[in-house]
Amino acid sequence: MTTLSPENSLSARWSASFILAKRKPPIDKTEWDGFFDENGLLAKSRDLICVNILERGLHPFVRTEAWKFLTGYYSWQSSQDERLTVDSTRRKNYEALCEMYKKIQPLLENLHRDFMETRNSIAYDIQKLYDKDHLGNVIIDKKRLEKILLLSYVCNTQAEYQQGFHEMVMLFQLMAEHDHETFWLFQFFLQKTEHSCVIKIGVGKNLDMLSTLINFLDPVFAEHLRGKGAGAVQSLFPWFCLCFQRAFKSFEDVWRLWEVLLTGKPCRNFQVLVAYSMLQMVREQVLQESLTSDGILLACNNLIDLDADVLISAACLVYAELIQKDVPQPLKDFFL
Repeated sequence: MTTLSPENSLSARWSASFILAKRKPPIDKTEWDGFFDENGLLAKSRDLICVNILERGLHPFVRTEAWKFLTGYYSWQSSQDERLTVDSTRRKNYEALCEMYKKIQPLLENLHRDFMETRNSIAYDIQKLYDKDHLGNVIIDKKRLEKILLLSYVCNTQAEYQQGFHEMVMLFQLMAEHDHETFWLFQFFLQKTEHSCVIKIGVGKNLDMLSTLINFLDPVFAEHLRGKGAGAVQSLFPWFCLCFQRAFKSFEDVWRLWEVLLTGKPCRNFQVLVAYSMLQMVREQVLQESLTSDGILLACNNLIDLDADVLISAACLVYAELIQKDVPQPLKDFFL
């Protein structure tokens, strides 16, 4: 039996309470403000807030501010005055980066083929975005979106542009009021999730851990997957690259899952437990129809319009199961 630390024991109970209890209303502005004292300093524990976010989520009116804490844009130890200074500094730094980009853009266009290819890819991806809501109202500014993505590509040497980033930034633009907030929230989000969504850094590790998890928790399914093509699990890399955003029925569901991933609750690398839970949704179909690798991928791609709360609850159940077992070291190091 795995020996649980006090933190993991608490996480197990939090997971159970989330699974068993009917979800309470999301954290609203009044409750969020109550987490801080008159100087804007944190008056409640960070863990308490993060557990509440896991169990209940955030009201849209507090999401932008809460995400600034969750991503690291703000320090949890900062005061209100310090956060005003941070906002001002981030705006000035963003404007300085924009000026730098304008100066070096001709050089990039003339000397760097990769830059031109990436710029064309960004332009192509953005044009495919549907920029109106169901009433026909324009909800995103594609020019501003393109500028932020290009600037991110030029400034970020580790997380180079990859397909799907345009959809991520769109969701940040919908959430944040100003371009500098969109830009920096996206940068901090990438840093927080680089070991799950950035291809060259973490996606491969996530896929390997997903395979290990299937082998440990569901050996019958694992044996079938091995027999039908070694690439069956590896082909699911878009789930991690896109942070599962194409699987949900609404932007609200995407934000709901992402904010849970940012809390680090109920455990590290929760995204792999989410992927495992999604794969379990097609398990019976895969086994009954003896699907090949291509069929498995098609069945997984058909997982759309999911409810984030249902998926989070399922992944919490997997975590609760995992911590009751004698977990092998690779999984223990990754999750526990």
